Amino acid sequence: MQNTLHTESLRAALAQRGWTQKDLADQMGVSAQSVTNWFKGKDFPRPDKLLKLATMLHLSFSQLVSPPKDQPIVAFRKKAGTKTTDEHILKALGIGELLKPLVTFLPKLPTLRTKISSPSLTYSRVQNDASQVRNKLGLGELSVLGYEALIAEFKACGAVLVPVLWGHKQQHKNALHILLPAADVTFVFVNLDTKLEDFKFWMAHELAHVYTPELAGSNEGEDFADAFAASLLFPEACAVVAYTEVAQANNIAGETEILQRHAWHHQISLNTVFQQTRRYAMEKQLPPLRVDEKTIHRVRNRSEPQMVSTILFEPTPPKPAQYLAAASNVFQSEFFLALKRMIREHATGPSYVQQIMDVSLSDAIALHGELVDRVPGSGVTHHGSCH
Repeated sequence: MQNTLHTESLRAALAQRGWTQKDLADQMGVSAQSVTNWFKGKDFPRPDKLLKLATMLHLSFSQLVSPPKDQPIVAFRKKAGTKTTDEHILKALGIGELLKPLVTFLPKLPTLRTKISSPSLTYSRVQNDASQVRNKLGLGELSVLGYEALIAEFKACGAVLVPVLWGHKQQHKNALHILLPAADVTFVFVNLDTKLEDFKFWMAHELAHVYTPELAGSNEGEDFADAFAASLLFPEACAVVAYTEVAQANNIAGETEILQRHAWHHQISLNTVFQQTRRYAMEKQLPPLRVDEKTIHRVRNRSEPQMVSTILFEPTPPKPAQYLAAASNVFQSEFFLALKRMIREHATGPSYVQQIMDVSLSDAIALHGELVDRVPGSGVTHHGSCH
């Protein structure tokens, strides 16, 4: 099945401008027959024409396109200060379509998966959901949640983790979640070029998406994933301890130091500890923290970040064999084993690797060479050429 255009939205946009279908064709630089076929659902604009159509008529992607039932559902873990555009969504949907043939090369995935029914942003409900997952993982309420436990849970839930090197600044996203509804398979791309203190939060955020597939791709789903991730990493029991200590501090600097100590202990960001402790105080109607959000961010930005990729691969960049070994052993990912089977069976080329992983062609060629047992001399670079 292919996409079709929302003809009602199109007709309304044309009427607003006093345009005919022929006027639209002239503005788009296509034939009148092409526009007629779009309206009849016989054909669909190419990505560049679709973007031009959306821009010209001031329509969002969701207003413009009526998706087929098996269209991939995508969600991003954006970087701070970035905006997800229609171009980003189109690119992610394209990756989703390209991943469909790879599914048949994956091993049989678990069918009994953890789901959170009727997810809610209510404080007590989010805490309860996080507590149940911690119990499932065998963790006490004050225990430190390691990313190894998160990785194992992704696998238990049938999600396919794909560790990638997208660079620290070049991409607009730090994680990409793609659900293929017809196959009931979820791919989670996680950027290793990120701060260690943020990495577990993004992993927990993506795990929330796996638990709530019905919210995938929605703002509600993003809000719940953020609240769940924070509560999973620093639950109420931890916030109680932190608040009790903070209440005895003499000044703002003392409060900050206590919160920072808890962040280091749990290997999570200072902001997560601050937000969870503040939320606990609000819910229990206790005196608020004296330290404010601006101070927390200033303190946090002073520290030198440890990058996950550096910890895993020092020195970076890694050789293809080292990178693939980490994907399999550290992240328990079946992705590259499936890709290797596909390459050998269908003689799939490097351009496919480039497109589904959103990496440079040189990286794709290096990985492809390793997957077909030719070991290239070049390493896998930290991605900086893709926009």
